[in-house]
Amino acid sequence: MRKPFIAGNWKMNTDAAGASALAAGLAKALAGVTTVDVAVCPPFVYLQRVAEALAGSTIRLGAQDVYFEDNGAFTGEISCAMLKDVCCTYVIVGHSERRHVIGETDALINKKVAAVIASGLQPILCAGELLEEREAGKTESVVAGQIRKGLAGITAEQMAAVTIAYEPVWAIGTGRTATAAQAQEVHAMIRELLGEMYNERVAAQTRIQYGGSAKPSNTAELMANADVDGLLVGGAGLKVDDFAAMIKTVA
Repeated sequence: MRKPFIAGNWKMNTDAAGASALAAGLAKALAGVTTVDVAVCPPFVYLQRVAEALAGSTIRLGAQDVYFEDNGAFTGEISCAMLKDVCCTYVIVGHSERRHVIGETDALINKKVAAVIASGLQPILCAGELLEEREAGKTESVVAGQIRKGLAGITAEQMAAVTIAYEPVWAIGTGRTATAAQAQEVHAMIRELLGEMYNERVAAQTRIQYGGSAKPSNTAELMANADVDGLLVGGAGLKVDDFAAMIKTVA
């Protein structure tokens, strides 16, 4: 049985006071919730402050990105060791905004996945198609290609640390959401792909989140699908009441 996993991606939002207040509010609102794994992923500069606000709670800390080198002359980058030093557990890797706005390649994303796992952190590997790719019937080939390349060289044993997040790019921050049926179709494809790449055990144990305008009103419908194991939440994750409501719905 895969334990539900809901993570809030705060993206480039909040300030110091707001980040602390949001984290503290969530810790209070979700006290006692143990049947759902929960994480928040604030901007790098607020990780330590949020870690302090979450101390003693069951909410885990995640980062929105990482670099694959251990240390050195990489101005502006953050290493896995630095993330561990501020109490991170998870790292989002290959988010669509990193791919399509920043220009990250599958090869770079793969290096990051490998580095995250080697460090003892847990990657949330994102994959998803653009609107024109969906309309051209390329959803399966695009998503499968991103996952195959992102997991290149990752062993079946290492997959125990990996979460996959399916995020249709056309549904991120647009107000559009994949229907429950559309989400389930792609999630089932991803699980079948993992079985082909590894084995049925890996396919059965790997958690697959849905990310794309998930909110309180569609949480129950999305999570009712057999292969939707959690949510990667954007805008709704910035509001204590909304994010807490989503988690309590799943719990």
